[in-house]
Amino acid sequence: MIITRCKTNHFRDPVGFMLNGLTFSWVTGGAEGKSQASARIRVWKETRAGDPLFDTGWAGLDPLGTSADIGLEPRTRYIWTVSVRSDTGEEAESGENFFETGKLGEPWVGKWITCGSDEPRHPAFSKRFDLDESRKIASARLYICGLGLYEAFINGRRVGDEHLTPYCNCYRKWIQYQTYDVTQLLAGGSNTIRAELGNGWAKGRFGFTDSEGVFFRKEWDLIAELRIRFSDGTEKVVGTDEDWTVERTKIWFSGIYDGERRDDTLPALPPEKALPAQHEFPLTERLSIPVRVRETVLPVKLILTPRGERVYDLGQNITGTFRMRVRVPAGTTVRIRTGEVLQDGCFYRDNLRTALSEYVYVSDGREHILEPKFTFYGYRYAMVSGVEKPDIGDFTGLVLCSDIEDAGTIRTGNEKINRLLENIYRGQKGNFLDVPTDCPQRDERMGWTADTQVFVPTACFFSDNAAFYMKYMYDLNMEQGLREGMVPVTVPAFEDMDTSAVWGDAAVIIPWCLYVFYGDRAILSGTFRGMKDWVDFIRRSDCGECRYWGSIFHFGDWVALDSPAVDKSDYVGGTDVSFIAYVYYYNSARLTGKAARVLGAKDDEKKYGGIAGEILDYIRREYYTSTGRCAVTTQTAYVLTLFYSLCGDRKRALDSLVRLIELRGGTFVTGFVGTPLLLPALSGEGRDDLAYDLLFNERYPGWLYEVNLGATTVWERWDSLDSEGRITSTGMNSLNHYALGSVGEWIWRMAAGINPREDAPGFRKADIRPVPDRRLGSVDAVYDSPSGRYEVSWRYTDSGRVAVRVLVPFGCEAELSLPWSREKISEKLIPGEYSFEAEPEQDNTGDQ
Repeated sequence: MIITRCKTNHFRDPVGFMLNGLTFSWVTGGAEGKSQASARIRVWKETRAGDPLFDTGWAGLDPLGTSADIGLEPRTRYIWTVSVRSDTGEEAESGENFFETGKLGEPWVGKWITCGSDEPRHPAFSKRFDLDESRKIASARLYICGLGLYEAFINGRRVGDEHLTPYCNCYRKWIQYQTYDVTQLLAGGSNTIRAELGNGWAKGRFGFTDSEGVFFRKEWDLIAELRIRFSDGTEKVVGTDEDWTVERTKIWFSGIYDGERRDDTLPALPPEKALPAQHEFPLTERLSIPVRVRETVLPVKLILTPRGERVYDLGQNITGTFRMRVRVPAGTTVRIRTGEVLQDGCFYRDNLRTALSEYVYVSDGREHILEPKFTFYGYRYAMVSGVEKPDIGDFTGLVLCSDIEDAGTIRTGNEKINRLLENIYRGQKGNFLDVPTDCPQRDERMGWTADTQVFVPTACFFSDNAAFYMKYMYDLNMEQGLREGMVPVTVPAFEDMDTSAVWGDAAVIIPWCLYVFYGDRAILSGTFRGMKDWVDFIRRSDCGECRYWGSIFHFGDWVALDSPAVDKSDYVGGTDVSFIAYVYYYNSARLTGKAARVLGAKDDEKKYGGIAGEILDYIRREYYTSTGRCAVTTQTAYVLTLFYSLCGDRKRALDSLVRLIELRGGTFVTGFVGTPLLLPALSGEGRDDLAYDLLFNERYPGWLYEVNLGATTVWERWDSLDSEGRITSTGMNSLNHYALGSVGEWIWRMAAGINPREDAPGFRKADIRPVPDRRLGSVDAVYDSPSGRYEVSWRYTDSGRVAVRVLVPFGCEAELSLPWSREKISEKLIPGEYSFEAEPEQDNTGDQ
């Protein structure tokens, strides 16, 4: 028996992270027993010596989230272990795990400093200090934050391997500082600490609302505190103050949208004295997962286009930066521009709108490895000018994303579906750069709330996202605090004051989904105030008989193809936006009531359950006839009717949905609202065959239409490219936009058959319901759930039967159901490995 995946607040060995309420979790495997009988958590301060600071004793601890009330001290490392006993008497102990606190609100020795902002050349703040060579360094920590972005160095060596710190958040309410272990970077004698600053989200052009191109700060600001502890117990502190020196680097422009510009021919400028900053900022321990280089991608070809352009093709759409080796004559300008697609065989970037998305370098004549510091790009193609004979080996793409652990892998017997799954996950990684963004390439790259909430279940099958999304929810709740409960359409909002149904409902849908997937009540307790605030905001907006909530602007079924508008740039879709608004109002109230029940908040359970009942009654009176027919006759309206059980005549609603699909030639026209729920709604009514037909449709609109046109990520629109591969519009057209990739959830739940249960969240119990289809051929799925590893595979045998294999992890239960089989197999499974063979009643081949 072994214990793995030990985490504190869903982080693995966090250093300097926000730890508001300690929660420990772990996974047990390799046991002869079937379940945990008891467990014990012990915590020590600094080292595992002597009696523990905290000891639960042997008790019925929850491996998905056991809380501990410990009075934490600033800047202190804590060691913890968990021991588990199984129901057969086995016993195992984890290895040593740790978490280390940040400053926990103690006063900073370092002060905020700044420099003149009239000079565009980016600053580097530095301080030289001496350390007694006779004194041994026991440990050293750097606590630091720089605005807009920073990179830190000690003795010329980079501190850590993170990019784009201190990240993107609701700066008006909180700004994260980072904590680094820099013990190995220091030495006796003379030392130098240095921080280079760029513009980023806080100082550069970002968002939609600021015409001057500066959102939060016009100055560069830095605060740092280097604490060095010696083996004799004494400490030396080096903090930012006016004794620091400012030098100007060769970088003279940086921006999230527009890239970076560096001129190595610029002369050195005289050093400046750092200035005291005129503002204090709300510094907080970090929540952001580190953004790191997760992959390197080599070009598959170097293209000479018909226009004579030199273009590197990475073979896939990525998010990140690059490294490029250059050696050109002094004064030569090298320009690297990025784009997602070629047009007529030539470089193209018009769909990036105003984003320049480039790197400009003026050479000093020496060989250099170029690598942008303070920006990122979404691209497949990189056009290079200024280099006479670039080589394919000179360029390497660097994939940047939040360093989140993989959780699931799925492979089928159909290569096009495999490509679709790869595209979905690649798009997820490309848009998980601190914030779950909508796109990584154009002048947007924002955390649109609807894109996020529709994709959460799919994302949680592919990776362990609890901590990542909890940072997003912290920002979302902070934005609500500035708006009396209203949820802006983007988070962080960057002063955007708009809201919309489906978008704002992320405040409720995301926490509930995370709770179902991860089973930690702390997720709900930490977000419950925001859930209630959103529903209360709608209720205040919708008071009286006017039903104001339905009359304001909503995005509706965004990018749906059934808009009645003559203007083809109208993406709201044909489904009545007020109908959608009230369905989501009902759902948010319903889920808030459920969350209240989990948390034992009986008054709130009654209140929000009552609101849900009231709104459901209104929906039925306003949008359904007395005989149960939906008065909104669109595919998405019937999908919502079925998925949320809005009327009693389910057969009639299903028949209407099927008819509308048939009238469209067997295709769908749904957008952000209807698409994530379309296949689940059909499967919920026993129409897995039709759901598979839609999945396998290779005509426009469809997921495989994109695959056939060479997509390597999911598009923003069903028609981002036409059948000839031409861009259909430049106004709103991203080729890396994961929202419509939410079909991945259905593939995991129905094709692979792995389903969490609300009554036993965190996959303590799962419903295993794989649905075979000959066009898919086979499925092999492995999912490292928060409770342990589930495996489900199926394939057709030579005799036409379906062989199913299931693995249920330690401590879990599963309900296996194969209703499509003649044998009507239904089994309760305890931990272990199982194999079944079943004969399909109807062999679904797609021929109807």
